[in-house]
Amino acid sequence: MGPQQSLVWVNPWSITSRGPSPRRCAARLMAAVGAAVRESSRLVASGAGSCTSGSVGRCSAAAPTLHPVAPDTGSINRTFCTTLVDEWVRCGLTHAVISPGSRSTPMALALAEDGRLEVQVHHDERSASFMALGIARATGRPAVVLTTSGTAAVQLHAAVVEADLDRVPMLVLTADRPPELQGIGAPQTINQVALFGTSVRAFIDAGPPELGAADSWRALARRALAVTTVAANGPVQLNLPFREPLVGELLELPPLLPHEHSGPVPGIFEPLEGSDTGSELSDLADVMSGRRGLIVAGAGIDVPEDVLAFAGAVGWPVLADQRSGCRRDHPAVIAHGDAILRVSSALLEPEVILRLGAPLASKVLSQWLGSCGADQVLVDPDAIWRDPEQSAGCRVAEEPSSLCRFLMDEQLVGADAAWLQCWRQADDAAELAIAKLLAAQLTPTEPGIARAVMHTVPDGAHVVVSSSMPIRDVEWFAARRDSVTVHANRGANGIDGVVSTAVGVAASGIPTALLIGDVAFLHDTNGLLGLAARQLDLCLVVIDNDGGGIFSFLPQRTSLDSERFEQLFGTPHGVDITTLANAHGLAVLEANDDQAAAAAITASFAAGGSHVVLVRTTRDSNTELHERLHAVTTEAIEESLRGE
Repeated sequence: MGPQQSLVWVNPWSITSRGPSPRRCAARLMAAVGAAVRESSRLVASGAGSCTSGSVGRCSAAAPTLHPVAPDTGSINRTFCTTLVDEWVRCGLTHAVISPGSRSTPMALALAEDGRLEVQVHHDERSASFMALGIARATGRPAVVLTTSGTAAVQLHAAVVEADLDRVPMLVLTADRPPELQGIGAPQTINQVALFGTSVRAFIDAGPPELGAADSWRALARRALAVTTVAANGPVQLNLPFREPLVGELLELPPLLPHEHSGPVPGIFEPLEGSDTGSELSDLADVMSGRRGLIVAGAGIDVPEDVLAFAGAVGWPVLADQRSGCRRDHPAVIAHGDAILRVSSALLEPEVILRLGAPLASKVLSQWLGSCGADQVLVDPDAIWRDPEQSAGCRVAEEPSSLCRFLMDEQLVGADAAWLQCWRQADDAAELAIAKLLAAQLTPTEPGIARAVMHTVPDGAHVVVSSSMPIRDVEWFAARRDSVTVHANRGANGIDGVVSTAVGVAASGIPTALLIGDVAFLHDTNGLLGLAARQLDLCLVVIDNDGGGIFSFLPQRTSLDSERFEQLFGTPHGVDITTLANAHGLAVLEANDDQAAAAAITASFAAGGSHVVLVRTTRDSNTELHERLHAVTTEAIEESLRGE
């Protein structure tokens, strides 16, 4: 199934207004539902079903016959949900995030009472969904997020879009009213069918639980979880309509069917080794052999060690995004590619470029890729053409590590040693220039704070970096560093949900730092709800320049008068972030220079728990400092290329 396809499990109430009456159609379908569900139900392409109104899974005819409430409905609901959770745990699920609500009661109880899951509860659905996203980023495995029906489910959409575009597995459980309450004005009831459109790998409507379908419940659970990791990782929506009562006694769970006892658990899928490495890849190896090559490594590198081993073997520099896992202390790694590419020199012109993973944030790199004359090979295992510059000549549908291992086996002739040496000399020159200028600053600097976070966090820590200026400062100015994992919501590049994403990463049990600007921080302050009581090791480094700092780097800053610019783009907020954090029970450490910020980060991790490190800067001074940094790095790189 391709990443943009969606699946719909049509329930028995998806009936047409033609032919027999809705009552007779419902009777026939209900008589056949047991057999249909026992055959793993019927999955059809999104948009299928028989509704003449165009609303998939909803009847456009007269309202269907109301179901009498069975005396054991509450018990059926509870047993159904407990069975799903039991199967998910058997398949490897470890984390769930729940937002409170009534209609979701059966599933909330099942998740909370299982005892084998790490369960987090969050008042705000949007924050809960980004928290699940963060957990999945940190663990590499799907996490569950559960909401009640109605607009609560709508709040998940931003996180679902991010999970879709950045290929993060997530199982989205949306409780719902039963079919007979749809379309008649029942409270907290909206059309939740395919609620997230093409942003999910599949939409599955389970229908109200029925004992006659109990032997298919485990298959339903496995299918919903498995699709989050099949083909391109991503979100799946499982819609769960429940009839009242919502609480009941737990019945005996349906056992595993005979075929479910043997073989691997069909829930979590690992990447397959060695897809087709035939003559086409051999031809590609021939084209690359003996040429000056360059590797651009973005997020999504499955085994960074394989990429670096290949780069070292052929003498190709690696322009490594922090999220790639490749920006390590390795002879082939280039930390300051953005600065180097601002310098025009024939000594730095590659003949072939191997592009691995997601695009980097650097606009300089993007423009250079679009204009350079090198042959470009785009490597993407999920058959998605992530090439905004439209400069790649071919795409290889392969995992980056698999391709690099294949190319190693082909024993390519490496580039001349002077090629990599030239890049490393330029990179070292840029690093020295950056460090020298920042060390001379007497007040906090945003590039210096980015460097401090990446340098100071303990080995094994994870760092979540917000979009806007933080991700750019880390990409442009941070040095090489081993033993740190970097995350950022760069699928849709939004600033929403970043605090909650960091809370989710920390909830995986890993010490975590967050680097975030004030606007993004204020955009997701609900992520702070309950944080002080969660017993997580999370250091939130907030850069407060009283507004949207990134806009000072755009043409609007010089083309508009100051008052209009501040009104529409600078947008000063005047919020006292210390008071805000204290209101959530969080201690705040304020830093008056880059060194003090580094000391505060160290103190936060030494103490354990969650703290805010607050750094105040000004937007004008930050813009001026960036200009000086670009100037001194350009001068240093040019001198290194001249051999001075």
